[in-house]
Amino acid sequence: MVLGVVWLAGVAAARGDDEAAPRAVSTPARVNVLLITADDMNWDSTGVTGCKIPGITPHIDRLASQGMRFAQGHVTVAVCQPSRSVLMTGRYPIHNGALGFQPIRGDVPTLQERLRAAGYLNGIFAKVGHLAPQNKFCWDVVVSADDLAAGRSPKAYYEQSKAFFAKARDVGRPFFLMANSQDPHRPFAGANAPEGEGPARPGVARRAAAAGTAPISRRYRPDEVTVPAFLPDLPAVRNEIAQFYTSVHRCDEIVGEILRALSETGLDDSTLVMFLSDNGMPFPFAKTNCYQFSTRTPWIVRWPGRVKSGTVNEEDFISGIDFTPTVLEAAGLPPMADVDGRSFLSLLRGEKQAGRDRVFTVFHRTSGGNDFPMRAVHDRRFGYIFNAWADGKTEFRNESRGTASFRAMDKAALDDPAVAARVKMFLLRAREEFYDYQADPAALHNLIDDPGHKEQIAQLRAEMHRTLKSLNDPLLADFEKATQGGLRP
Repeated sequence: MVLGVVWLAGVAAARGDDEAAPRAVSTPARVNVLLITADDMNWDSTGVTGCKIPGITPHIDRLASQGMRFAQGHVTVAVCQPSRSVLMTGRYPIHNGALGFQPIRGDVPTLQERLRAAGYLNGIFAKVGHLAPQNKFCWDVVVSADDLAAGRSPKAYYEQSKAFFAKARDVGRPFFLMANSQDPHRPFAGANAPEGEGPARPGVARRAAAAGTAPISRRYRPDEVTVPAFLPDLPAVRNEIAQFYTSVHRCDEIVGEILRALSETGLDDSTLVMFLSDNGMPFPFAKTNCYQFSTRTPWIVRWPGRVKSGTVNEEDFISGIDFTPTVLEAAGLPPMADVDGRSFLSLLRGEKQAGRDRVFTVFHRTSGGNDFPMRAVHDRRFGYIFNAWADGKTEFRNESRGTASFRAMDKAALDDPAVAARVKMFLLRAREEFYDYQADPAALHNLIDDPGHKEQIAQLRAEMHRTLKSLNDPLLADFEKATQGGLRP
């Protein structure tokens, strides 16, 4: 998913008690928020983050050239609805109630509630049902995916964005707009039908037909793309990767059209724009997992006059739980109690912020309702994953199990030992995984039993233990039992 936030410059910060009722900020320049989300776009799918396909994302690349890119941006949970629920509450799923495709708890405050109380016009384009219950998100303007060619028409996003910006301007209210692109989610551009876990849910076939009406300005061939190193380079995999990148390109066009509408409404120079994706690509070892390719996201920030153009923050980890605290601080509104994240506004000013050297990510439940609890700690070099469900017998089931790519992998495994090992790892996992991303960026070799990394493994185990304990995570007991004496004091 792609994420963009708009903040008007010159906002006076107002501080207040957290328990006080939110109030409008009486400053001449008010903060607007534009949240653009792309659906299932891998962190390295854009040109600026390393994709080698010429011209794949010109609008996103241009955005990066005008602002700051966070090389260590992550979402908190790598699946659509839970990821978005974290963004809008600043809480991990165990604290907001949305472990899977279910509503947040009624007692959990949302960013939208705070913004409405401060006088904001709240709007959402597509993915409306992925923030629930509806009364907690206070939408004043709702544009369904059906009105956007299943969330895939650049022209429709331009028209709806232009109308929304003009409405907010004309009524004199600050706005929050969540504009969700449904590219590059399956069904990919040029694909015939969706594939995934379990039987088709009501409306899937209709949405697939609607998606087929969205224009495709550039169709990529299998020989033009690069298959990610964490997947085997098989013809069926390469074909789906080409379809995926065709969808990535159309998503970039959607981003470009939203930004064009913003510029034409006269808000360019006074707007902070953020761009990110809700989770990794819908292939094995990415979406609905805790690998780097699951949660790492292309996170770009443009803020004219505030953020230096063309800069890259390589060091600091920012996460989905940090989004709501950041927006509230920028708006000068009181922070919400009991959030798990913290604002990274100071990083945008070029300042230092302690405790940004690693990230904690989670997974709970698939769209099919299957529970596969996972937790992970990643730093710039190493990653540690705890798979509480892995017992050597239980098979992992997610939407990618039903795709042409996985079927091709399963078939190739009959004759290719290397592919067979990958399929087995995907299906059964290991209770613990440990990777050295410097030597193995695709996370192909689990080093959990490697004596040469004993110290680093112990350090990340200890970090995992501290985090689970501090969050009162229900996986704590399972983790302690599984790691036995492996924790540092």
